[in-house]
Amino acid sequence: LIADAVESLLEPLLIGENPRDTERLWHEMYDGNVQIGRTGLFLRAISTVDIALWDVKAKAADMPLHKLLGGHSESVPSYASGGYYRDDKGHEGLRREMRRYLDEGHDVVKMKVGRRSVDEEADRVAAVRDEIGDERTLLLDANGVWGSTTEALRNCRAFEPYDPYFIEEPVMIDRVDTMAEVNDGIDYPVATGELEGTRHNFARLVDSGAATILQPDVTVCGGITEWLKIANYASAYDIQIAPHYNWNIHASLLGAIENGLWVEYFYRDMDVKAFDDVVADPVTPGDDGMIELPDRPGHGVPLDKDALAKFADD
Repeated sequence: LIADAVESLLEPLLIGENPRDTERLWHEMYDGNVQIGRTGLFLRAISTVDIALWDVKAKAADMPLHKLLGGHSESVPSYASGGYYRDDKGHEGLRREMRRYLDEGHDVVKMKVGRRSVDEEADRVAAVRDEIGDERTLLLDANGVWGSTTEALRNCRAFEPYDPYFIEEPVMIDRVDTMAEVNDGIDYPVATGELEGTRHNFARLVDSGAATILQPDVTVCGGITEWLKIANYASAYDIQIAPHYNWNIHASLLGAIENGLWVEYFYRDMDVKAFDDVVADPVTPGDDGMIELPDRPGHGVPLDKDALAKFADD
């Protein structure tokens, strides 16, 4: 569907244009189709095209993307994301998973919460904190599971003794006022934004107090052009950026801004299907959890054509 939107609605606007004109072309794509789609699938189509335009632009300049965008860092920190629910995992399985992340060199890990009772979830969080120790950083992700301020606060406050650094999406992202009440009602911050689009929606999250850490996904929010606007707006308020998923492209983006926090990283042999399956030379964290940024011209995410063909056949 995204490919269909690109071919039918965006391609006619771009043929014959200068790919370096990313700002103008973004507005041509967005403003020119505002009546049929400003968010969701269509914004993902714009994101895809905008990322490709920046790749062309960086290659034409013979520069890696992070250098073209400002060159703030040569490497960026990552965290190991996981802690998913599996029937046979239990506390010991959860502990083994987190130990594996520590053995890989990570000092920051993330786990899922919210599917079970308050007491059960607090026990899971306690087990992970015990496994990783007090000196390492623990992140929590609820995926919008709680339906009210009261329910979210009851759960989030139960986790406070285990010193989480943030809670991601305690309620669904559209419930901005509820998110703000949760953010105000606990002693650690709310992070959100992986499903959000455009700088205007992120400004609302900040202005309402709904989020202290923003998680824009460049493939969702409108591409690199819009992602940079979100990050730069956040920097004016000393709000940090910890983008969602897609570490191959987000590492370079984080390396271009002053308020980058972490890149989210999933290990392929764990629970999540990773985009690395179709990347020819994926980035990986070193034994200190840092990701060295690609030095090749372009956005640094070369695709494996044989792997793409296999998925197309499937």
